[in-house]
Amino acid sequence: MHAFDVLGDPVRRRILELLADGEQTSGDLTAVVRREFGISQPAVSQHLRVLRENGFARVRPEGARRLYAVDERGLREVDEWLERFRRFWSGHLDALATELARGKRERRLKEEPQ
Repeated sequence: MHAFDVLGDPVRRRILELLADGEQTSGDLTAVVRREFGISQPAVSQHLRVLRENGFARVRPEGARRLYAVDERGLREVDEWLERFRRFWSGHLDALATELARGKRERRLKEEPQ
């Protein structure tokens, strides 16, 4: 399955968003996804399996629990695909960084005693 096919599903994107905040138990992930999307526990498990099998999530057992975390392999594929488009926004981000630095410098100069 192509990375964008995996990420094309809003449930799987939401699971990745939750995992971006740190490791989560399958029970915690299921509770949030069931509440937000109204799908069954087996359906959430299926989404977790797709994420695992396609390199977006990894799982490790801890006693009876299963802990999920982001696996960067799948995200690397997305990052590589996006590389050809970075030129469309990297200049804008560089300009933003310059403006932020300029604003910090101006505030610092105003706060310094004369």
